[in-house]
Amino acid sequence: MMRKGGQISCSDKITTSVIHHTAKSFISTTSTLQLGVYLIRLQGFEYILYVTFCEVMSTTKKQKVYNMYSKKLSGLLIALTCCVASYRSSAQTTAAKVVVPEWAQPGSATHKQVPPPPDFHRPTRTDNTPIGIFTGQSDVGAAVVPGSSSFNAATRQYTIVSAGYNVWYTRDEFRYLWVKISGDVSLAADINFPDTAGYDDRKAFVIIRQGLNDDSKEAVVALHGGGLLHLAWRPEKGKMMKEVRANNREGLPDLVSGHVGRIGIEKHGNAFTLFVSTNGEPMHQVGDPIQLDITSPFYAGIGFCSHLPATVDTAVFSNVVLVNAAGKLR
Repeated sequence: MMRKGGQISCSDKITTSVIHHTAKSFISTTSTLQLGVYLIRLQGFEYILYVTFCEVMSTTKKQKVYNMYSKKLSGLLIALTCCVASYRSSAQTTAAKVVVPEWAQPGSATHKQVPPPPDFHRPTRTDNTPIGIFTGQSDVGAAVVPGSSSFNAATRQYTIVSAGYNVWYTRDEFRYLWVKISGDVSLAADINFPDTAGYDDRKAFVIIRQGLNDDSKEAVVALHGGGLLHLAWRPEKGKMMKEVRANNREGLPDLVSGHVGRIGIEKHGNAFTLFVSTNGEPMHQVGDPIQLDITSPFYAGIGFCSHLPATVDTAVFSNVVLVNAAGKLR
Protein backbone atom coordinates (compact mmCIF):
# COMPACT_ATOMS: atom_id res chain seq x y z
CA MET A 1 0.00 0.00 0.00
CA MET A 2 1.13 3.52 -0.66
CA ARG A 3 -0.24 7.00 -0.07
CA LYS A 4 -1.17 8.97 -3.16
CA GLY A 5 -0.33 12.70 -3.03
CA GLY A 6 -1.03 14.91 -0.04
CA GLN A 7 -4.12 15.68 1.97
CA ILE A 8 -7.27 16.02 -0.11
CA SER A 9 -10.84 17.06 0.49
CA CYS A 10 -13.02 13.99 0.63
CA SER A 11 -15.24 11.89 2.90
CA ASP A 12 -13.87 10.79 6.23
CA LYS A 13 -15.66 7.43 6.02
CA ILE A 14 -15.74 4.58 3.51
CA THR A 15 -17.83 1.38 3.38
CA THR A 16 -16.90 -2.12 2.22
CA SER A 17 -19.30 -1.86 -0.72
CA VAL A 18 -17.56 1.27 -1.93
CA ILE A 19 -14.21 -0.50 -1.63
CA HIS A 20 -15.41 -3.43 -3.70
CA HIS A 21 -16.97 -1.19 -6.34
CA THR A 22 -13.82 0.90 -6.59
CA ALA A 23 -11.67 -2.20 -6.99
CA LYS A 24 -13.82 -3.69 -9.73
CA SER A 25 -13.98 -0.44 -11.63
CA PHE A 26 -10.18 -0.29 -11.79
CA ILE A 27 -9.60 -3.88 -13.04
CA SER A 28 -7.62 -3.89 -16.27
CA THR A 29 -6.11 -6.68 -18.37
CA THR A 30 -2.55 -7.19 -19.58
CA SER A 31 -1.16 -10.11 -21.57
CA THR A 32 -0.26 -12.08 -18.47
CA LEU A 33 -1.91 -10.44 -15.48
CA GLN A 34 -5.05 -8.79 -14.30
CA LEU A 35 -4.37 -5.79 -12.10
CA GLY A 36 -6.86 -4.90 -9.40
CA VAL A 37 -6.35 -1.36 -8.12
CA TYR A 38 -8.02 -0.38 -4.89
CA LEU A 39 -8.32 3.39 -4.55
CA ILE A 40 -9.07 4.19 -0.92
CA ARG A 41 -10.09 7.60 0.31
CA LEU A 42 -9.82 7.65 4.05
CA GLN A 43 -10.10 10.63 6.43
CA GLY A 44 -8.56 13.16 4.14
CA PHE A 45 -5.90 10.91 2.59
CA GLU A 46 -5.86 8.84 -0.60
CA TYR A 47 -4.25 5.38 -0.74
CA ILE A 48 -3.75 2.85 -3.53
CA LEU A 49 -3.59 -0.96 -3.03
CA TYR A 50 -2.39 -3.00 -5.98
CA VAL A 51 -3.58 -6.64 -6.30
CA THR A 52 -2.63 -8.91 -9.20
CA PHE A 53 -4.54 -11.92 -10.52
CA CYS A 54 -3.07 -14.54 -12.83
CA GLU A 55 -4.69 -14.53 -16.25
CA VAL A 56 -4.77 -18.34 -16.31
CA MET A 57 -7.07 -18.47 -13.27
CA SER A 58 -10.60 -19.59 -13.86
CA THR A 59 -13.37 -17.07 -13.31
CA THR A 60 -14.44 -18.94 -10.15
CA LYS A 61 -10.93 -18.95 -8.72
CA LYS A 62 -10.47 -15.28 -9.56
CA GLN A 63 -13.67 -14.47 -7.70
CA LYS A 64 -12.46 -16.45 -4.67
CA VAL A 65 -9.11 -14.66 -4.72
CA TYR A 66 -10.90 -11.34 -5.17
CA ASN A 67 -13.19 -12.08 -2.22
CA MET A 68 -10.16 -13.05 -0.13
CA TYR A 69 -8.44 -9.75 -0.92
CA SER A 70 -11.67 -7.90 -0.25
CA LYS A 71 -11.86 -9.41 3.24
CA LYS A 72 -8.20 -8.63 3.87
CA LEU A 73 -8.72 -5.14 2.61
CA SER A 74 -11.65 -4.66 4.97
CA GLY A 75 -9.42 -5.67 7.86
CA LEU A 76 -6.67 -3.44 6.57
CA LEU A 77 -9.11 -0.59 6.36
CA ILE A 78 -10.04 -0.99 10.02
CA ALA A 79 -6.36 -0.94 10.97
CA LEU A 80 -5.76 2.06 8.74
CA THR A 81 -8.71 3.88 10.28
CA CYS A 82 -7.25 3.31 13.73
CA CYS A 83 -3.85 4.60 12.58
CA VAL A 84 -5.30 7.76 11.06
CA ALA A 85 -7.56 8.33 14.05
CA SER A 86 -4.56 7.89 16.34
CA TYR A 87 -2.55 10.34 14.24
CA ARG A 88 -5.33 12.92 14.31
CA SER A 89 -5.78 12.48 18.03
CA SER A 90 -2.05 12.98 18.52
CA ALA A 91 -2.08 16.09 16.33
CA GLN A 92 -5.06 17.51 18.21
CA THR A 93 -3.37 16.77 21.52
CA THR A 94 -0.24 18.54 20.31
CA ALA A 95 -2.27 21.58 19.22
CA ALA A 96 -4.07 21.59 22.55
CA LYS A 97 -0.71 21.78 24.34
CA VAL A 98 -0.22 25.42 23.32
CA VAL A 99 0.14 27.06 26.70
CA VAL A 100 -0.06 30.79 27.29
CA PRO A 101 1.79 31.94 30.41
CA GLU A 102 -0.39 33.57 33.02
CA TRP A 103 1.53 36.83 32.80
CA ALA A 104 0.78 37.06 29.06
CA GLN A 105 -3.00 36.87 29.40
CA PRO A 106 -4.66 40.16 28.40
CA GLY A 107 -5.95 42.54 31.02
CA SER A 108 -9.58 42.20 32.03
CA ALA A 109 -11.92 42.97 34.92
CA THR A 110 -10.46 39.97 36.76
CA HIS A 111 -6.89 39.86 35.50
CA LYS A 112 -4.01 42.30 35.30
CA GLN A 113 -1.35 41.73 32.66
CA VAL A 114 2.13 41.94 34.16
CA PRO A 115 5.66 42.07 32.69
CA PRO A 116 7.22 38.81 31.49
CA PRO A 117 9.92 37.16 33.60
CA PRO A 118 13.32 38.79 33.01
CA ASP A 119 14.75 35.68 31.32
CA PHE A 120 11.74 34.94 29.08
CA HIS A 121 12.43 35.23 25.34
CA ARG A 122 11.42 33.55 22.09
CA PRO A 123 13.61 33.75 18.98
CA THR A 124 12.09 35.85 16.20
CA ARG A 125 10.92 34.03 13.05
CA THR A 126 12.08 35.90 9.92
CA ASP A 127 11.28 35.55 6.23
CA ASN A 128 13.51 37.59 3.92
CA THR A 129 10.97 37.51 1.09
CA PRO A 130 10.23 41.09 -0.07
CA ILE A 131 6.68 42.37 0.23
CA GLY A 132 5.76 45.69 -1.40
CA ILE A 133 8.36 48.29 -0.44
CA PHE A 134 9.64 46.12 2.43
CA THR A 135 12.53 43.69 2.12
CA GLY A 136 11.61 41.30 4.92
CA GLN A 137 8.94 40.24 7.41
CA SER A 138 9.22 38.79 10.90
CA ASP A 139 7.19 37.42 13.77
CA VAL A 140 9.10 39.35 16.41
CA GLY A 141 9.03 37.39 19.67
CA ALA A 142 7.43 34.37 17.92
CA ALA A 143 3.84 34.55 19.18
CA VAL A 144 2.41 31.06 19.81
CA VAL A 145 0.26 31.48 16.68
CA PRO A 146 2.30 32.48 13.59
CA GLY A 147 1.38 35.69 11.78
CA SER A 148 1.02 36.39 8.06
CA SER A 149 1.24 39.33 5.68
CA SER A 150 -0.05 40.20 2.22
CA PHE A 151 0.24 43.08 -0.22
CA ASN A 152 -2.34 44.20 -2.78
CA ALA A 153 -0.41 45.75 -5.65
CA ALA A 154 -3.56 47.34 -7.10
CA THR A 155 -4.57 49.20 -3.92
CA ARG A 156 -1.06 49.38 -2.41
CA GLN A 157 -2.50 48.06 0.85
CA TYR A 158 -0.70 45.83 3.33
CA THR A 159 -2.72 43.40 5.44
CA ILE A 160 -1.10 42.06 8.59
CA VAL A 161 -2.57 39.18 10.59
CA SER A 162 -0.99 38.63 13.98
CA ALA A 163 -1.45 37.35 17.50
CA GLY A 164 0.90 38.47 20.27
CA TYR A 165 0.60 39.28 23.95
CA ASN A 166 1.75 42.92 23.62
CA VAL A 167 4.32 45.42 22.36
CA TRP A 168 5.23 46.70 25.78
CA TYR A 169 7.14 45.97 28.97
CA THR A 170 10.56 44.40 28.29
CA ARG A 171 9.75 42.33 25.17
CA ASP A 172 7.38 42.32 22.19
CA GLU A 173 5.30 39.92 20.09
CA PHE A 174 4.07 41.20 16.72
CA ARG A 175 4.19 40.82 12.93
CA TYR A 176 6.70 43.21 11.37
CA LEU A 177 7.26 44.28 7.76
CA TRP A 178 10.61 46.07 7.53
CA VAL A 179 13.54 47.47 5.64
CA LYS A 180 17.07 47.74 6.97
CA ILE A 181 18.14 51.35 6.69
CA SER A 182 20.48 54.06 7.98
CA GLY A 183 20.18 57.78 8.62
CA ASP A 184 16.97 59.81 8.96
CA VAL A 185 13.51 58.38 8.29
CA SER A 186 9.96 59.59 7.55
CA LEU A 187 7.43 56.77 7.99
CA ALA A 188 3.62 57.00 7.88
CA ALA A 189 0.48 54.99 7.10
CA ASP A 190 -3.32 55.06 7.19
CA ILE A 191 -4.62 52.50 9.69
CA ASN A 192 -7.81 50.44 9.57
CA PHE A 193 -9.05 47.62 11.80
CA PRO A 194 -11.52 45.51 9.75
CA ASP A 195 -13.02 43.86 12.84
CA THR A 196 -14.58 46.72 14.79
CA ALA A 197 -15.26 44.39 17.72
CA GLY A 198 -11.60 43.49 18.31
CA TYR A 199 -9.73 43.88 21.57
CA ASP A 200 -9.36 47.55 22.59
CA ASP A 201 -5.64 47.30 23.27
CA ARG A 202 -4.66 45.75 19.93
CA LYS A 203 -2.27 48.09 18.21
CA ALA A 204 -1.16 48.94 14.68
CA PHE A 205 1.97 51.02 14.38
CA VAL A 206 4.91 52.49 12.54
CA ILE A 207 8.12 51.47 14.25
CA ILE A 208 11.89 51.87 14.17
CA ARG A 209 13.95 49.17 15.93
CA GLN A 210 17.62 48.57 16.54
CA GLY A 211 17.20 44.85 15.79
CA LEU A 212 14.71 42.00 15.35
CA ASN A 213 15.10 40.37 18.76
CA ASP A 214 12.04 40.56 21.02
CA ASP A 215 13.60 42.97 23.56
CA SER A 216 15.22 45.41 21.11
CA LYS A 217 15.60 49.13 21.65
CA GLU A 218 12.82 50.84 19.64
CA ALA A 219 10.58 53.85 19.03
CA VAL A 220 6.98 53.31 17.95
CA VAL A 221 3.92 55.41 17.14
CA ALA A 222 0.92 53.18 17.78
CA LEU A 223 -2.83 53.48 17.29
CA HIS A 224 -4.82 51.18 19.58
CA GLY A 225 -8.14 49.57 18.75
CA GLY A 226 -9.84 51.69 21.40
CA GLY A 227 -8.43 54.92 19.93
CA LEU A 228 -5.41 55.54 22.18
CA LEU A 229 -2.50 57.12 20.28
CA HIS A 230 0.99 57.29 21.75
CA LEU A 231 4.69 57.56 21.08
CA ALA A 232 6.44 54.82 23.03
CA TRP A 233 10.05 53.71 23.26
CA ARG A 234 12.34 51.18 24.89
CA PRO A 235 15.40 53.14 26.00
CA GLU A 236 17.74 50.14 26.13
CA LYS A 237 17.64 46.49 25.17
CA GLY A 238 15.48 44.57 27.66
CA LYS A 239 14.34 47.67 29.56
CA MET A 240 10.75 48.71 30.31
CA MET A 241 8.91 50.78 27.71
CA LYS A 242 8.07 54.45 28.23
CA GLU A 243 5.35 56.49 26.55
CA VAL A 244 3.98 59.92 25.78
CA ARG A 245 0.25 59.87 25.07
CA ALA A 246 -1.45 62.09 22.52
CA ASN A 247 -4.93 61.37 23.91
CA ASN A 248 -6.54 59.49 26.81
CA ARG A 249 -4.04 61.34 28.97
CA GLU A 250 -5.59 60.47 32.35
CA GLY A 251 -6.77 63.89 33.47
CA LEU A 252 -4.66 65.98 31.09
CA PRO A 253 -6.10 67.65 27.96
CA ASP A 254 -5.89 65.60 24.79
CA LEU A 255 -3.34 66.72 22.22
CA VAL A 256 -5.36 64.98 19.49
CA SER A 257 -9.14 64.83 19.20
CA GLY A 258 -11.43 63.14 16.74
CA HIS A 259 -10.82 60.06 14.63
CA VAL A 260 -7.16 59.27 14.04
CA GLY A 261 -6.79 57.88 10.53
CA ARG A 262 -3.14 58.40 9.71
CA ILE A 263 -0.07 58.12 11.94
CA GLY A 264 3.61 58.79 11.38
CA ILE A 265 7.02 58.77 13.01
CA GLU A 266 10.03 60.88 12.06
CA LYS A 267 13.61 60.06 12.98
CA HIS A 268 15.93 63.05 12.72
CA GLY A 269 19.26 62.16 14.25
CA ASN A 270 18.40 60.87 17.74
CA ALA A 271 15.06 62.74 17.85
CA PHE A 272 11.84 60.76 17.30
CA THR A 273 8.57 62.61 16.80
CA LEU A 274 4.90 61.63 16.51
CA PHE A 275 2.90 62.91 13.53
CA VAL A 276 -0.82 62.56 12.87
CA SER A 277 -3.68 63.42 10.55
CA THR A 278 -7.22 63.19 11.91
CA ASN A 279 -9.48 64.42 9.11
CA GLY A 280 -7.39 64.20 5.98
CA GLU A 281 -5.43 67.38 6.67
CA PRO A 282 -1.64 67.40 6.14
CA MET A 283 0.23 65.50 8.84
CA HIS A 284 1.38 67.62 11.75
CA GLN A 285 3.62 67.13 14.75
CA VAL A 286 2.07 66.28 18.10
CA GLY A 287 4.07 66.90 21.29
CA ASP A 288 7.80 67.17 21.68
CA PRO A 289 10.29 64.68 20.26
CA ILE A 290 11.92 62.09 22.49
CA GLN A 291 15.63 61.30 22.39
CA LEU A 292 16.83 57.77 21.63
CA ASP A 293 20.22 56.61 20.38
CA ILE A 294 19.63 54.01 17.66
CA THR A 295 22.74 53.28 15.63
CA SER A 296 22.84 52.57 11.90
CA PRO A 297 21.87 50.30 10.32
CA PHE A 298 18.49 49.67 11.95
CA TYR A 299 15.00 48.48 10.96
CA ALA A 300 12.00 50.60 9.98
CA GLY A 301 8.52 49.48 9.02
CA ILE A 302 4.94 48.68 10.01
CA GLY A 303 3.59 46.21 12.52
CA PHE A 304 0.53 44.85 14.27
CA CYS A 305 -0.20 42.99 17.52
CA SER A 306 -3.64 41.63 18.49
CA HIS A 307 -2.78 41.93 22.22
CA LEU A 308 -4.20 38.39 22.54
CA PRO A 309 -1.36 35.90 22.93
CA ALA A 310 -2.98 33.01 21.03
CA THR A 311 -5.62 34.77 18.88
CA VAL A 312 -4.94 36.56 15.61
CA ASP A 313 -6.56 39.78 14.45
CA THR A 314 -6.05 41.95 11.36
CA ALA A 315 -4.89 45.47 10.54
CA VAL A 316 -4.76 47.10 7.11
CA PHE A 317 -2.13 49.74 6.23
CA SER A 318 -2.72 52.07 3.27
CA ASN A 319 -0.82 54.94 1.62
CA VAL A 320 2.41 53.87 3.28
CA VAL A 321 5.22 56.40 3.05
CA LEU A 322 8.81 55.39 3.83
CA VAL A 323 11.47 57.94 2.92
CA ASN A 324 15.14 57.83 3.92
CA ALA A 325 15.06 61.48 5.08
CA ALA A 326 13.41 63.66 7.70
CA GLY A 327 10.68 66.17 6.87
CA LYS A 328 8.97 64.02 4.23
CA LEU A 329 5.80 62.97 6.04
CA ARG A 330 2.58 63.52 4.13
